[in-house]
Amino acid sequence: MLRIVSLFLVFTVALAGCTLFELPAAPGELLFQDDFSRLSSGWDRDRDQAYRSDYVDGFYRIEILQAETTAWTNPGLMFGDVRIEVDAGKSAGPDDNAYGVICRYQDPDNYYFFLISSDGFAGIGVRRQGAAVLLTGEAMLPSEPVVLGAGPNHLRADCVGSRLSLFVNGIAASEAEAFDWTEGDVGLIAGSYAEGGVVIDFDNFSVVHP
Repeated sequence: MLRIVSLFLVFTVALAGCTLFELPAAPGELLFQDDFSRLSSGWDRDRDQAYRSDYVDGFYRIEILQAETTAWTNPGLMFGDVRIEVDAGKSAGPDDNAYGVICRYQDPDNYYFFLISSDGFAGIGVRRQGAAVLLTGEAMLPSEPVVLGAGPNHLRADCVGSRLSLFVNGIAASEAEAFDWTEGDVGLIAGSYAEGGVVIDFDNFSVVHP
């Protein structure tokens, strides 16, 4: 199910529906995709006092109700090297937010994350044994490719061997290296800082063999 943690730990320590294929040998082949038009495609449909997550009008929406909170969701799959792509944007709330994708997800305490914000920042990080740190600096860094405000932005995250790369609207935004895991689940992530009320809509999620 969707998990929540303090966003302070994560960020300031610094075709209708879903299709799954067996892993192909050829680069560029589709492994998984979801346009979120089918409510039973496998993502969480949760709500509590801190967040809500559900399919809404052909999107997948994560709404963060409280300050300094982050939440994520996974389809429950397993991949090795991947290229993840998704369209995402803010539909409500402050521009001081964070949203993106996850790869190599092991459990709630161990995964890589790729983030941008509606006020123009980007970064790559890892949550390792429950401790979350950015790999691209002490804080998320300004990124010119990010479309500010509501967006939308097209995100691409490459997890290939030890190399982690984030592209925003087709332009390289961040790069890092990590050696923790060679496979895992993928996912979506969103979070708030000083204010809650962050609402992020995701569409056209895909996982491709790089």
